[in-house]
Amino acid sequence: MNNKDGISQRYLQLYNDNIERIRQNSSPLLNSFREEAIGKFTMMGIPDRKNESYRYTNLASFFNHDFRNVFMPSESDFLKAEEFRCDVKALDTHGIVLLNGFYPTLHDKLRELPGGAWIGSMNEAAEKFSSAVAEHYGRYLNGNNDALVHLNSAMACDGVFIRIPEGTRLRKPVQIVNLVHANEDIFNQHRNLIIVEKNAEATIIICDHTLSPGRFLTNAVTEIFVGENARFDIIRIQNEHNNAGKITHTFIHQERNSSAASGNITLHGGLVRNSTHHYLGGEGAESNSYGLYLSDKFQHVDNYVSVDHAFPHCTSNQLFKGVLDDMATGAFNGRIFVHKDAQKTLAYQKNDSILLTDDAKMDTKPQLEIYADDVKCSHGATVGQLDKDALFYLQSRGIDKREARLMLMFGFAHEVVQNINVEALRERIDSLVMQRLRGELSRCASCMLRCSE
Repeated sequence: MNNKDGISQRYLQLYNDNIERIRQNSSPLLNSFREEAIGKFTMMGIPDRKNESYRYTNLASFFNHDFRNVFMPSESDFLKAEEFRCDVKALDTHGIVLLNGFYPTLHDKLRELPGGAWIGSMNEAAEKFSSAVAEHYGRYLNGNNDALVHLNSAMACDGVFIRIPEGTRLRKPVQIVNLVHANEDIFNQHRNLIIVEKNAEATIIICDHTLSPGRFLTNAVTEIFVGENARFDIIRIQNEHNNAGKITHTFIHQERNSSAASGNITLHGGLVRNSTHHYLGGEGAESNSYGLYLSDKFQHVDNYVSVDHAFPHCTSNQLFKGVLDDMATGAFNGRIFVHKDAQKTLAYQKNDSILLTDDAKMDTKPQLEIYADDVKCSHGATVGQLDKDALFYLQSRGIDKREARLMLMFGFAHEVVQNINVEALRERIDSLVMQRLRGELSRCASCMLRCSE
């Protein structure tokens, strides 16, 4: 048995040891996907570097660990989560807090927002809104070649459900705070479903935090439907410690004349792998994907982005930038696929990274696969150091070298941050980015619990 098979067997055993508890805490609809999903995972196994999508990421460093069980909460587990407060005081949102992927049991598991929108427990929604969940759950996964997506379908039993009905425009963003906290090493699986119907509009902010120092691994799947003429933004802020591994899979299906943006801001984390798929499934659809990664020590951040142009007159943009220090490593794998009938496609992709040391490493792989003949598509990628001419210019104006370097790095990063459409969050991220570049940002910088005090 090779190492890959040995690691995969651990997770099959984890599934077998916990599946009865998982089934008992899940709806029949979610349970109906498990048997087929675990079968596919068994055939594929944990991805290794032979898998082209994971070519630059060694999952074994986090997956090769003895996670003995899957977290199942009791009411007392949510008490600490209830104490959490976002430190962005000017951020006015509809907020919810999840603990290890579970919706709190201390409040109503589903609640109505203005305009008839609903938010709450994924598992609860599968019962209350069974027809809507059945229509969309599992439909948008482009995960036939990703065993981790199938592992999620096999083991997840809660997460967040959001439904924005036709014509509703939420004035305030929805903020989802994902807290990881346990007294033992745990493997988390959660599943989210977001439905934004025709002519609706919404912004979702996801904040990932760890509250205890254990070894944690999270494998999350989010499916998003964006209806005709709808507008949708999802922004994920990641700030976890070096013993935390975070694997996210986001699938966004867009209908005619819709607009969707996805952003990943990675401030801290031991292993982070964000996989984002945009499917432009109607004429006039537009997608924007952006990401910023700041890493040091032995951290690794991997962003995989795929945009599927299936219809004519669609537009997509990708912008990912990062700063890597110490022994940090990073990867960007961007793919633009243009179908034969997707004429008049406009697609642009850009990935730029700055390496602050000789030991930092960045792998970038932009890809264009075009089968239409009337398109405008381009991509570019750079990996290098700070602009020496710009650095000299600032120093010649009386700015010391350290501050000049910070100014250049901040300006480099802000090109991504400015895409955040929520002003209070954008300003806070600018502040956190500067703290991170100065080496002042720890995993607890934005946590109000102050566990160590």
